[in-house]
Amino acid sequence: MKAFLIADIKVTDDKWVPEYATSVHDLVHKHGGKYLSRSGNVKTLEGTPLETSLIAIMAFPSAKHAEAFVADPAYAPYVAARRAGSESRFQLIDDTDLAGTISYLNKG
Repeated sequence: MKAFLIADIKVTDDKWVPEYATSVHDLVHKHGGKYLSRSGNVKTLEGTPLETSLIAIMAFPSAKHAEAFVADPAYAPYVAARRAGSESRFQLIDDTDLAGTISYLNKG
C-alpha cells in the first residue's frame, strides 16, 4: 500500500535549507520514495492560513519505506539542522479512502 509523507515547514532560520535541499532527496530515493512536490508556493484556499514556508509531498511504496527514511541514521544530521531552523510537522498517510466510495483507492 502506497504511503505519502507530507512535510509542513515554517522556516525560522534558512541556514539549513541549501544543504538539506541538495542532499535529502538522495535519502528519499534510497528508501524508494520520490518527491511529488517541494514548494514554497503555498496558498490557503479554505480555513485559517498556517505560517507555512514550504510543503513537501513524497510518495513511498509503503509506510515502512517512509518510516525507514525518517529513521535513517544518515538523515539524522539533516533532521537536527531542520529542527533547529524551523517548526516542522511530518504526517504520513496511506492511499486509502475512509468512506470506501472511490473505486481506485483501497477502502480505509
